[in-house]
Amino acid sequence: MDFELTEDQRAFAETARAFAQAELAPHAAEWDEQAVFPREAIRRAGELGFCGLYAPENAGGLALPRLDATLVFEELAAVDPSTTAFITIHNMATWMLGTWATDEVRGEWGEALTSGQKLASYCLTEPGSGSDAASIKTRAERVGHEYVINGGKAFISGAGSTDVLVLMVRSGDAGAGGISAFAVPAQLPGIGYGKKEHKMGWNSQPTRQISFDNVRIPASHLLGREGEGFKIAMKGLDGGRINIATCSVGAAQGALAQAQRYLQERQQFGKTLASFQALQFKLADMATELVAARQMVRLAAAKLDAGARDASTYCAMAKRFATDACFGVINDALQLHGGYGYLCDFPLERLLRDARVHQILEGTNEIMRVIIGRRMLDGDAPDAIR
Repeated sequence: MDFELTEDQRAFAETARAFAQAELAPHAAEWDEQAVFPREAIRRAGELGFCGLYAPENAGGLALPRLDATLVFEELAAVDPSTTAFITIHNMATWMLGTWATDEVRGEWGEALTSGQKLASYCLTEPGSGSDAASIKTRAERVGHEYVINGGKAFISGAGSTDVLVLMVRSGDAGAGGISAFAVPAQLPGIGYGKKEHKMGWNSQPTRQISFDNVRIPASHLLGREGEGFKIAMKGLDGGRINIATCSVGAAQGALAQAQRYLQERQQFGKTLASFQALQFKLADMATELVAARQMVRLAAAKLDAGARDASTYCAMAKRFATDACFGVINDALQLHGGYGYLCDFPLERLLRDARVHQILEGTNEIMRVIIGRRMLDGDAPDAIR
């Protein structure tokens, strides 16, 4: 296995790093403090292709491998995990629409989304169905050439500020086979948005509940075929888990870089903190955990790109390990800053708050353990651990 990046991959990463420093770093703290959704910055990210990294080319996307996308997301998240996480969600929803939409819907929305001119939200979770995604109750009934949608969604990133909803609803019987996916314009009559949730982190992206009251959409807005929605959702979540794990890796890289600088600058007892062996050991452990997480995420991305049979297991393993390990790296970086790390003058407390939710969303880390354990007990353990 070749761990070295190609020249093109390095160029993507360097472009993302420069964008993050120029467009995200000067404003990330303000967006967090004032709960500003930076649409204009996201649009500029779209000009570089960052809003359609792995969307198909016929939708205006770059059709990059997931591995290449992780390089971009990691650089952005090192500065602003919250805004980056929304960009990853938008990428996932845009990929779904670009892959499964009819030519009509793809033509209407594809390039607008991949360019960042329009934004998408992904709508799966409901107030009564979080980890048990197959139990969703929001319903779509076929009436002639339309579907009529009723129900509600919860914890939807970007809700109320985006332009199209990639929506998972029940169109058939109970269970996963009765779920379908739709592309729904976000301002149709009958769609209502709840209050903006007050959150611990992720403050640069709004989170709201969405209600659907006899919302009518053309049948052409169905993604794929009826009953394929759960399959589409799970395919999306494999990539989504890599995306969120990558955001944790990026946040940890940003925190580690801050800690390195601080240890070399801060003096106590007549010498820099960097001269204390105990703190050198801590820094060494943080770097080791970060590199292990990064390589696990990239391995899972490579598995997904290759269509490997055990790709879903690796995605779950990478999400579980990276979000846990990298949160620990960020927490250690804050500890190394002492009281200063607890102040908003330093980015550590924001990185910590933003990264905490990564252990919950795209399937909690407890659910990741369920997925991994079941695959192992079913005789479908990853080849590397047999």
